Amino acid sequence: MSELESVVTAIPGPRSRALAAELARYEAPGVTYLAGDYPVFWERASGASVVDVDGNRYLDLTSAFGVAATGHTNPRVAAAIADQASRLIHGMGDVHPTEVRTRLLERLAALAPGALCKTYLATSGAEAIEFALKTALLASGKPHAIAYRGAYHGLSLGALEVGGIDKFRAPFAALVAGHATFLAYPGARDTVESAVDALRDALARDPQVGAVIVEPVQGRGGVIVPPAGFLRALRAVCDERELVLILDEIYTGFGRTGATFACEHEAIVPDLLCVGKALAGGVPLAATIGTARVMDAWPVSAGEALHTSTFLGNPLACAAALANLDELVRLDVVAQVRSRAAALAERLHALAAAPSVSDVRGIGFLWAVEFDRAEVANRVVVRGLARGVILLQSGPTGTSITIAPPLTIEDEQLDRALALFEQTIRETEGSW
Repeated sequence: MSELESVVTAIPGPRSRALAAELARYEAPGVTYLAGDYPVFWERASGASVVDVDGNRYLDLTSAFGVAATGHTNPRVAAAIADQASRLIHGMGDVHPTEVRTRLLERLAALAPGALCKTYLATSGAEAIEFALKTALLASGKPHAIAYRGAYHGLSLGALEVGGIDKFRAPFAALVAGHATFLAYPGARDTVESAVDALRDALARDPQVGAVIVEPVQGRGGVIVPPAGFLRALRAVCDERELVLILDEIYTGFGRTGATFACEHEAIVPDLLCVGKALAGGVPLAATIGTARVMDAWPVSAGEALHTSTFLGNPLACAAALANLDELVRLDVVAQVRSRAAALAERLHALAAAPSVSDVRGIGFLWAVEFDRAEVANRVVVRGLARGVILLQSGPTGTSITIAPPLTIEDEQLDRALALFEQTIRETEGSW
């Protein structure tokens, strides 16, 4: 029988409330949102189930930001980490490499589409984006980029240059170089032709553009799915103008959309592919995978790397990633998503009848339910937590709730979690 939710205390429970008070004393402000009714402190997790420090068990419809694609604390990933930890925890990055890092690079070259074959391993998605932007400059000789409003590529300064959500950029505008031109990201009601026209107009105005950076599906921006043919059209324009096409698949990669990478739905290959989140099953690891043509714009190391980090290719992360990629194959995760996506879509589209719901959109196991006000979405997230389901508020103005469960979630768990979500929406509307 599937492990379902079990709420045994008030939410948050006493230990979570005590830890929240302690966290507030020691953590920098502006990081964790703390209120009387939110959050809970996690203690352990398995599959699609999360247990907090007070013993309450929740069903997770977020995969913890899309990370737990093969389930929280996947046993085979955990075993690989333990084995690696007993032999070598840390290497010397770009000075003395490790075999496990070499094996992962080889594996990513085999897994990535087309001619993507050379990889830089990063610790976070934002770093993978920054490496891609540096690579695009070296390959094109041009410092500017086309990016999209609503895009989320991370919050480091380099990533913010191409981030299209103003609330993240505005406080640091004085530090963020104005090297990006932002275009409207096309949604379901837009046409590929209008998107291409906007791109061509922007390129005509700025001859210093060397790259286009885009998410195949906008994730943090509210799960915006572009019209069919959008990526193919971008690829064609980039080929025509000799631009570097950067795809940010940090959220959409490794089966989330029903393909190993979302770009495969349109049979296109970018010049640079940024991945992360689900790559290592929960251990911090990201990557930029590129073609030899673009990656070879970097000079060969003469003993001092131009871009590196202390934890480059960390052995624990590489071992976790290899095990996690094995699990994606063993569990046939892509086929699981494809076979179950229609049922999930039908269940979520039924929510459009709720008075507070203005839109439902998504692909595979990545969906957003749009509410008419951010306050409603927030109350649904908070009330849902009290009922035993973990939800994530998203969108540029907080009006969406993202539904991105572990790709291996059991049918009974998914059915129950969605039932709790539906019940919470009705309950919230009734109390407003």
